[in-house]
Amino acid sequence: MGAGWAWVVMAALAASPGPKVVSPLVKVRPGVTLKGSTEAQLSLARGECEGTQVVLPGNVRQVTAKPLTLKGPGSALSASLWREGFIEVKTPSNSMGAKGFWPDPLLPVNVPGDPKLPAVLYVEVCAPTEQKPGTYRGELSVKADDGAVAPVPFTVEVQPFALPATSSLPTSFGISLYSIARGHKLAPESPEAMTLLRAYGKALLQHRLSAYGMSMNAPPVRFEDGRAVVDFSAYDEEMAPFFEGTALPSGARFTTADVRDSSQCKTEQEKVAYYRAFAEHFRSKGWSAQLFFYAKDEPKPEEMALVRTQASRVKAAGKDIPVLVTSALHDGIQSSADILAPTLNCFFPRWELETCPNVVPLSKLRSKLRSGTRVWWYQSCNSHGCTGGPAEDPAVERAYTGWASYMVDHPAPLNRSMGPLAFLTGVDGELYFDTVYAYNTQDPWQGVFEFGGNGDGTLFYPGTPERLGTKEPQPVVSLRLKHIRDGLEDYEYLHLLARLGDAEPARAFARRLARSGYEIEQNVATWEQVRHNLTAQLRKRWDASEYAKRPGVRR
Repeated sequence: MGAGWAWVVMAALAASPGPKVVSPLVKVRPGVTLKGSTEAQLSLARGECEGTQVVLPGNVRQVTAKPLTLKGPGSALSASLWREGFIEVKTPSNSMGAKGFWPDPLLPVNVPGDPKLPAVLYVEVCAPTEQKPGTYRGELSVKADDGAVAPVPFTVEVQPFALPATSSLPTSFGISLYSIARGHKLAPESPEAMTLLRAYGKALLQHRLSAYGMSMNAPPVRFEDGRAVVDFSAYDEEMAPFFEGTALPSGARFTTADVRDSSQCKTEQEKVAYYRAFAEHFRSKGWSAQLFFYAKDEPKPEEMALVRTQASRVKAAGKDIPVLVTSALHDGIQSSADILAPTLNCFFPRWELETCPNVVPLSKLRSKLRSGTRVWWYQSCNSHGCTGGPAEDPAVERAYTGWASYMVDHPAPLNRSMGPLAFLTGVDGELYFDTVYAYNTQDPWQGVFEFGGNGDGTLFYPGTPERLGTKEPQPVVSLRLKHIRDGLEDYEYLHLLARLGDAEPARAFARRLARSGYEIEQNVATWEQVRHNLTAQLRKRWDASEYAKRPGVRR
């Protein structure tokens, strides 16, 4: 069901010189006893990526690996390999975290590691949508320091059903050219910084995420007889590949796009004309990404007048640009928000102590909003507590534990659970405020503690040539980003099963993984069993469906 998930045999192994294959839903930390297997068995849909972890024995500094090729009934599949790096957590996010070293950055395999820390390879296999279903096999050959370790057999089962390249769930995760430039010590106006921004955007898209912000440069505009004449050439050069499906070979596209406000617009009439031109440009290009205007973030009561003014101005430009407001439900918000985005905590009553000023379950929330209003959600420090470390009051600590979370020092099922939760609740989209926040405040390689949590607002690391030994800078993706993508592919599995006529069974599968925003299944074996059963049910429904009978569909 999601990318990055290995269907592995979780049998305890005696100590041996060979490597162990471990589920990606286990965060491999120093001193932790592991269960695993001597071989890897993966199952993935066409159009999906699956990963697993290979833990090498002993104290290893340098790793080299031969390319892993898997042969079967169709074109050979290739695997991507990374070495897991570690971040030292000095202040736990809450009682679900802990001090010490946690895996997160995914480094090129040849980057030397600390021999005192586990040597873990993250191995990922992706199947194109046109891949022929069937069984593919190969063998991972690795050398640790100067000695070879036992080869790891890989078996990959490519399923007949396919996932769409573009996410079915709209998302919008923040990223900024200026933060990236700062993290990589580049001038933001330099060609190198713009090239790097595109690489970050592609990395998000590879993980089924759409970005807002990007360069944040508004297209130049002038006004002729009240009409906005906008030069979209630089904007199109930056963004068109992400809207047109040419950024990646898969054809994946951004699902959303933020309207970039322009300081060149001085009057109300000019601002309205500019927004109208933005919407007209998207229509003329045929871009399917949903435009939105991001109003004042988490407005205080005294800022609601500004939000109403912003909303009125955007609505005057037409119906193509919904206004997004990040807020819990309160009086007056309904008239302004076309997309209302409360925090995750605002959807699930917890009774003992609420961490949202107005908790309203989604079904009830929709009844209180204007017809057609969409509901997104987003994670904040309310998912772990905003002060860092366990709270002194046990009731407060309980209120902030168990939530779906993107923190480094939280269990991987919490990182992954937003996708199944989105399917179960029927929420319309997900927002996340930033993916490179710590680039502005600290050296992320030394820690990503922000807003009381380890990794809040930071899902990348700045891969500088000095650190990686590469010729060019590059984004270093995190293990958490893999888990987020896995969750979005969980969503696709469940969404596809519902489309094939099994909506209630799909909901039952989702409930086994995430019963509410703070009741996430943490047993890896349960996730594995749900994965296996859901795959079997999907395959059965797919084989009997009209989709499988269409010309050109591989079986």
